Amino acid sequence: MISCGIDWAEAHHDVALVDDTGHTIARARVSADAAGFTELLGLIAEHGGDQDSTPVAIETEKNLFVVGLAAAGFTVYPINPRAVARYRERHAQAGGKSDPGDAAVLAHVLRTDRHLHRTLPQISDQALAVKALARQHQEAIWAWHQTLSRLRSLLLEFYPQAVKAFPNLKHHAATALLAVAPSPAAAGRLTRRKVVSVLHQCGRRNDPSLVEQILTDLKAPALRQPDVVEAALGLAVSGLVAVVVAMRSTVDQLEKALAAEFDQHALAPILRSAPGLGPVLGARVLAEVGDDPARFTSADGLRAFAGTAPITRASGRSHYVKARKVRNKRLGDACHWWAYATLTRSAGARAHYDRRRAVGDHHNAALRNLANKLVGRLWWCMINNQPWDDNAAWPTSTTVQLSAAA
Repeated sequence: MISCGIDWAEAHHDVALVDDTGHTIARARVSADAAGFTELLGLIAEHGGDQDSTPVAIETEKNLFVVGLAAAGFTVYPINPRAVARYRERHAQAGGKSDPGDAAVLAHVLRTDRHLHRTLPQISDQALAVKALARQHQEAIWAWHQTLSRLRSLLLEFYPQAVKAFPNLKHHAATALLAVAPSPAAAGRLTRRKVVSVLHQCGRRNDPSLVEQILTDLKAPALRQPDVVEAALGLAVSGLVAVVVAMRSTVDQLEKALAAEFDQHALAPILRSAPGLGPVLGARVLAEVGDDPARFTSADGLRAFAGTAPITRASGRSHYVKARKVRNKRLGDACHWWAYATLTRSAGARAHYDRRRAVGDHHNAALRNLANKLVGRLWWCMINNQPWDDNAAWPTSTTVQLSAAA
């Protein structure tokens, strides 16, 4: 058997082929394009390898070579870079590192310990589309919030009246009014009629107290920057407001596309049946878990992947349990907010959270424990293709006693 290791980069990939005796039989550097992929396939075939007998190790699952290899029938093993670093130190402790050397290390990982690593999950194209939209939607929200923070920081430098008038810069009315009054000088020229017109455009009508409050806040006496500085900063505010509006529109478009794509997936009804999982959170869970039924053979595997299951560290007389840090952070974040949402949507979930708080867990620890229970039940529902049953998820004490007696 031949093992293939690929150390990927932006412009090229280093490839190493290792036989079952541990000898490196081929090394190559191929371009990160279609020609390089064809060269890789030719190199494997030249040394007697094929889709069935040549597993491939690479430190990512998002590279286009990974997509091509999976489509060609190769078994691909995405190896965690931390694991590769440990394997690199097995035979050399001097700290040397090179891209061709890492390719050989990856090939040796499969030669010696292939049974300890997971293959690339077989996720459907529809689930991959949900994953792409869910991740980009979340990235867009993070970028939007970062830009809002930048806008707020800029306003505090010369225009604190605007921060007082618009404490939540996400609102359409806030960005619309900042677009027409991006500086204290522009706010001084702002009329009541203009404010009413802008608010009407944003869907706010018949709210004279709001109009008066905005005018009072924006025109309140305050320290001022020099005129030329104020004009420059006002121009920057106008630009940032335009960016914020565009980003908000992008977030809305991605959210609509995400909800539509998620609802078309076969697992959507099961996920949506769980209390607290709406179209966005449900899509994020599906995006990270995938729809490969063989990916997680037990609920414990999914819990560990999400990071809701604790991890034990024991050595000598030291023994303690702590939160799991190595996990899928996106799934962990989704499960955290899912657990939070169930507090008002599921009496059983709320009771479990209250019990954890009563025994001394702080808020996040109680939510993590609750999420651990939710993830285990969700795994069962997905494996058995059954909708969520809150009574089965949180049986009453009577039900527990009857089950024990039976």
